[in-house]
Amino acid sequence: MERPADSDPDLILRPRPPSPLQEVRDQRFERHGVRLVLKRDDLVHPELPGNKWRKLAPNLRAALAGGYPGLVTFGGAYSNHLRATAAAGRLLGLGTVGIVRGDELAGQPLNDSLARCAADGMRLHFVTRSAYRDKAGLPAQAGAGDAYVVPEGGSNALALHGCAELGRELRGGCDVVAVACGTGGTLAGLAAGLAADQRAVGVPVVGGGFLEAEIHSLQAAAFGGPAGAWSLAEGYAHGGYARVPRELEAFAADFESRHGLPVERIYVAKLLWALHALTGAGSFPRGTTLTAVVTGRP
Repeated sequence: MERPADSDPDLILRPRPPSPLQEVRDQRFERHGVRLVLKRDDLVHPELPGNKWRKLAPNLRAALAGGYPGLVTFGGAYSNHLRATAAAGRLLGLGTVGIVRGDELAGQPLNDSLARCAADGMRLHFVTRSAYRDKAGLPAQAGAGDAYVVPEGGSNALALHGCAELGRELRGGCDVVAVACGTGGTLAGLAAGLAADQRAVGVPVVGGGFLEAEIHSLQAAAFGGPAGAWSLAEGYAHGGYARVPRELEAFAADFESRHGLPVERIYVAKLLWALHALTGAGSFPRGTTLTAVVTGRP
């Protein structure tokens, strides 16, 4: 794969930060005195939207600066992160390998998400779910031992510095910023970039209660310790990652109809559902400006 002569991902990929703010007039929030604003991070880049750009960009710079021949990363069958990494590799002329959880998928027709990865040149390597838990030796087993390793979900110390810029873009414009969480990296960096009088709320899209410790660990690696005010709103995973039960689908479709905005189901729909529920429960004082980060598109 031919690599562009210029090695600056910002110049090659041409992202468009800062992403715009869009106020949403919604009676379900307004009746509680809460102003809802959307941070349209889905518009940062057409193929690497939202937190995918913010987390990948610092890692792409490191890979290019280090002269690595390619990228290797990890994800499930419907991973947005795998798709974004594959797209970045194609655009930057870097080979990509995706280590996919679930060896039962090998030899089966690819779903739309994995098919997109393959079309962008990513070589897919399927492993058992038990092997996937201990990722240290998997790049070498996949024939990518010399590639730059991007962690699952893209969350590492470099990524947090990229996500802190998202927080800095929101300084002075709202009281609370909320974001959906998979691996916790976006929330960990976002909180660090906010002003002292702002706080961040993360909505986990998968259950298990493991994210708090993970966020503390990520912030320690990136910033040397805790950074910013943040909390997690558990209980809105709707059965687990990539699960979209009928009531969540109906909520997302209704939001789209009300506001003319396409709602990504795996992350953004769960975020908006949680904010609606929390607002109704009085979790945000009257007069609060609440910003929801739209991290991706359908």
